[in-house]
Amino acid sequence: MKTKIMGILNINSDSFFEGSRIAIHEAEQKIIQMIHDGADIIDIGALSSRPGSEMISDEEELKRVRSVLDTVKKNRFYEKVEFSLDSYSPLTLDYALNCGFKIINDITGLASDEVCKIAKKHNAAVCIMHMKGEPKDMQANPEYGDVVKEVGGFFQERIDKAKSFGINDIILDVGIGFGKNLEHNIALIKHHGDFLHFGYPLLIGASRKSMINSITPCEVKDRLPATLIIHTEAVRNGASIVRCHDVKEHVQAIRVFEALQ
Repeated sequence: MKTKIMGILNINSDSFFEGSRIAIHEAEQKIIQMIHDGADIIDIGALSSRPGSEMISDEEELKRVRSVLDTVKKNRFYEKVEFSLDSYSPLTLDYALNCGFKIINDITGLASDEVCKIAKKHNAAVCIMHMKGEPKDMQANPEYGDVVKEVGGFFQERIDKAKSFGINDIILDVGIGFGKNLEHNIALIKHHGDFLHFGYPLLIGASRKSMINSITPCEVKDRLPATLIIHTEAVRNGASIVRCHDVKEHVQAIRVFEALQ
């Protein structure tokens, strides 16, 4: 099965990778470029979830991203690629799904019943991500007995919740860097295949993250080579969706990897 490439588009000023941040007036051209570069999915977000980030109101989130959502609808870009919203705001998600978006990318893993209701209302796919703690404190010495077992238990709980709301189109994301240290992240990548038994696509999102700096110190702007290695290894171990900042480079790397297999 062909691996899907999900491009990241951040409509905010505080995402950890400066290269992913765009101004409102740049969004349309950036979307066109991602489609040209071979993205299968474009994931748009207006709320940073980097370690230490603070929450904003639902109203502020929608205000930030509304014109971009309108651009997707007006240009019918959703007919060319799938669109995902990186959000757990019922207000913003409902608006996006009315603009042709098909995927809810929820870092809280469907913690909100309202998000579940909206997903069912629009027949949307949901990406359930595991996060320990909240962005503002999640990297403060996270501890696990067995990280693979704990993440698996979380997935089972939230899959059951999704099904109870009539949601069946599910994607699973182990949440690299979300309440995990280097050891935890490596274990989850090495044992990615352990989550295939759930029967849902697995998403990997380690693009330019700090685990790379923990192995080989480098600035965020210099982490593309290591990102490609991590993502290729995750695909080898069962991932079928790769969430990344660098679409063109990932399309090339993953297609060559698939050919070699």
